[in-house]
Amino acid sequence: MLRGMAILRMDHVSVVVEDLAAATAFFAGLGMEVEGGAPIQGEWVDRIVGYDGLRCEVAMLRTPDGHGRVELTRFDEPAAVAGDPSRPNATGLRTVMFAVDDVEDAVARALSHGGELVGEIVRYEDSYRLCYVRGPEGVLVALAQPLQPQD
Repeated sequence: MLRGMAILRMDHVSVVVEDLAAATAFFAGLGMEVEGGAPIQGEWVDRIVGYDGLRCEVAMLRTPDGHGRVELTRFDEPAAVAGDPSRPNATGLRTVMFAVDDVEDAVARALSHGGELVGEIVRYEDSYRLCYVRGPEGVLVALAQPLQPQD
C-alpha cells in the first residue's frame, strides 16, 4: 500500500430507487444477503446531503463473501429525481458487476424478480461468460462467470 493513501477500501455502491421492496427482492434474488434497513432522517443527514427535512429509507445488502455491499435508498422527501440510467452508454455510474458461479442460473433468478436480459450471454475470450441484466428502475447489473481452462 502506498504511504499516505486515504482510501482503506470500497465500502458500498449506492443505488437510488423508488420501489425499495422490489429492488431489495431483485438483489436478494441474485444471492445478496440483506444486512438490514432503516428509515433515515434528522439534522445529521440534512447536513450531509444539503437538504432540510430529508427523509429516506435504506436497505443494505452484502455479497455472500462479505466484501461487497449495495445500499438501496428510497427518497421520500425530497422525491428522487429521475434520469435515464437505463442506457448502457449514459455517463455516470453504469453498472454493478458480480462474479457468479453460473450465469444462466443468475439470469433466471434475476428474471424471476423482474429483471430483463439486456443483450445476450457472451463468452469473452477464455476468461468469462458475461451479460447485462436490467433490474428495477433501469439499474444495470453485469454478471460475469469466470471460465476454467477446460470450459
